[in-house]
Amino acid sequence: MASRGFYGRETALVKDANGRTPGDYYDLLSEIWCAETCAPRMRKDWTPENRTLGQCSVTAFLLQDYFGGKVYGVPLGDGNFHCFNEAGGCVFDLTSEQFGDTVLNYSGCPEQDRSVHFAREEKRLRYELLKRKLEEKKR
Repeated sequence: MASRGFYGRETALVKDANGRTPGDYYDLLSEIWCAETCAPRMRKDWTPENRTLGQCSVTAFLLQDYFGGKVYGVPLGDGNFHCFNEAGGCVFDLTSEQFGDTVLNYSGCPEQDRSVHFAREEKRLRYELLKRKLEEKKR
């Protein structure tokens, strides 16, 4: 499966310790993202056709495990943030497709703190589930 249209796809050339790029992870995660890993408030709208919906923070923090760097959040206006990654001088957002044709502004966004996000147990558990599924898929 070839990488599709996530934000930063063309320039996200950073590699993890095993030589995988964000595009490689997008391909793996595309087969793993599911309603169980989706944010509960968005779960009713999750579909296989919109598989990145509600997956941003758990995905961004998971990719931080592999690429380092920082996780930032685009303010959404409702008090929530849409999380994305910056690593190795590359900015990428594996879950940007959930916004369709809406273009997000990735500049000047606040850094997101893993401990704040994972203070919510449901989010930590979704992250752990996604990580387990990804590790199994990588074997």
